[in-house]
Amino acid sequence: MSFVNEQNIPSPEEVKDIVPFPRHLAGVWTKRDAELKEILAGKSDKFIVIVGPCSASDEDAVCDYISRLAKINEDVKEKLFIIPRIYTNKPRTTGDGYKGMLHQPDPEKATNIYEGVLALRKMHIRAVSESHLTSADEMLYPENLVYISDVLGYIAVGARSVENQQHRLVASGIDQPVGMKNPTSGDFSVMLNSIHAAHHEHVFLYRDHEVSTSGNPYAHAIVRGSVDKYGKAYANYHYEDLITLAEEYYDRKLVNPAIICDTNHSNSGKKFYEQPRIVAEILHNRTQNNDIKNLVKGVMIESFIEEGNCKPENHIYGKSITDACLGWNDTEKLIHYIAEHC
Repeated sequence: MSFVNEQNIPSPEEVKDIVPFPRHLAGVWTKRDAELKEILAGKSDKFIVIVGPCSASDEDAVCDYISRLAKINEDVKEKLFIIPRIYTNKPRTTGDGYKGMLHQPDPEKATNIYEGVLALRKMHIRAVSESHLTSADEMLYPENLVYISDVLGYIAVGARSVENQQHRLVASGIDQPVGMKNPTSGDFSVMLNSIHAAHHEHVFLYRDHEVSTSGNPYAHAIVRGSVDKYGKAYANYHYEDLITLAEEYYDRKLVNPAIICDTNHSNSGKKFYEQPRIVAEILHNRTQNNDIKNLVKGVMIESFIEEGNCKPENHIYGKSITDACLGWNDTEKLIHYIAEHC
């Protein structure tokens, strides 16, 4: 075999002892978790805004950004539920490129996963401590989730992972709400099958143990657009798309039906500057149909301090080193717009 053991990684319990989640923040997590679940269950009319950089590669810049979000949150918290994106694992279509803080806590240095595990946990805890906003991360590697499971407020399963059995089963044992993206093909049935699986209990192998889960009733849909066999992007946030998904959702009688609309990726054709326009259309569509209004409970926006993106070797403070993002000034305007029109 060609596997080489580079280093042993401590257990999640050991890592949590090394970087503990402060007790005084537990109440913040509990309150936020309950509020988010009320929104997804239709018991609150607040609108969810999951917003932040494509990848969290610089702790200081990420926490700077989230502290700015916290200030805006004070103005809009009666209407919006803001969840900062702190994505520390990045799927790479070809396997090349920056794979996130888990792999490289310093994007300009070599891979060190042990240091990455410690760094991402420290960053998530610092963000909660400084902003009192619990964050979102992507479950790219199901076996790594437990290193930060006590800190996260929201978990996403990406378009390339949503068909994977392990992701679906692990999602069924998570306490937090989990957003399941449609696959890159755009097939809604794949996403809904994944949600169905996450809602139910299972027994399976996880981290060297036979485990059982009780199901996660807060697993829900994220629409992110699709790509055809020629590589052309197609949006699926339009009125007709949401009506179709609503019909399929209700036909399956899934509990707590909810949709988050991702405004970047294939929905924007990766044109980050289109996100405000897309948000405006989504909010308008909610006013035109009660099924859409009841189902579409939020948006996901890629945003950072500086707009656009740059190469890791040409790093600019607060600028994405993966996909291009909306800049801070436009983000601030957009969040206030959402609060006024949701």
